[in-house]
Amino acid sequence: MKSVQQEVDERSNLTGTNKFELLLFRLGGDENGNHSELFGINVFKIREIVAMPSITSVAGSPPHVLGVVNLRGQIIQVLDLPAIAGVTPKTGLNIMLVTEFARTTQAFAVESVEEIVRLDWNQVMSAEHSAGSGMVTSIARLDTVGGEPGRLAQVLDVETILRKLNPDQEPENIQQAVGDKIQIKPGCVILAADDSVVARALIEQGLDAMGLPFVMTKSGKEAWDHLNAIASAAEAEGRTVYDRVAMVLTDLEMPEMDGFTLCRNIKSTNRFGNMPVVIHSSLSGTTNEEHVKNVRADAYVAKFSAEDLSRTLRKVLHG
Repeated sequence: MKSVQQEVDERSNLTGTNKFELLLFRLGGDENGNHSELFGINVFKIREIVAMPSITSVAGSPPHVLGVVNLRGQIIQVLDLPAIAGVTPKTGLNIMLVTEFARTTQAFAVESVEEIVRLDWNQVMSAEHSAGSGMVTSIARLDTVGGEPGRLAQVLDVETILRKLNPDQEPENIQQAVGDKIQIKPGCVILAADDSVVARALIEQGLDAMGLPFVMTKSGKEAWDHLNAIASAAEAEGRTVYDRVAMVLTDLEMPEMDGFTLCRNIKSTNRFGNMPVVIHSSLSGTTNEEHVKNVRADAYVAKFSAEDLSRTLRKVLHG
């Protein structure tokens, strides 16, 4: 039987293999709670799972905010995830998922928790062109069991959900936050990768304010393919990839290929070995930061502060 430490170590080491673990849960279905679909969230974002405690309503809360709970001295906002998804739980809101990412802690009320499954990122496909409100970032293909067709789980874009429910009261003055324009070699771009619609919009605003031309991609694989295509085109002109790409800016959680694998591919290939790579992610903590070092990324910056992003890019590009 594995010790708790062995399980923690094994889970942490998944980031070096393009694998991750997904917590599967259900929110409900139609008006009777039937036809309940599977949803998922990266285990690294889950701080803990608890039975639904008593919730204190807060006057004037936005729609779908149930209130707050006192969890071991910390006041945490609780969001009604079934209501956000437009479904009805058949047995009620029974479980609370406490999540920690992007420098914030919040809880999501769900109907039930199913299991944790281990997947390869190539089992996860982008959901951007599927019908929906943008709260689902990708679809995970689960393994076939007993000859039955493989199940599908919808991976939630929690960044988009939180941004929609809690918009900034005083939007950041991006131009003031990023400071002076950043100069890079003429003809060069920043190659960026992020699967979240909201994150991509914020990154684009920030890079525009910094005066940095960029190419935006939606996954690590798309960024990797694009980088190789740019390199081939540059070499055909008697130049190198460094004449066309100044830096790669990548998220960690992405369908098909995660940011760790993208960074490792870049740093271990002679063609790109000196290409600066900055990890830009909502996943935080010492474990992930250690993995950032292991894949030889040049820097890590937590989402999303235009000021922090500007400071990091300026340091890596001109350091």
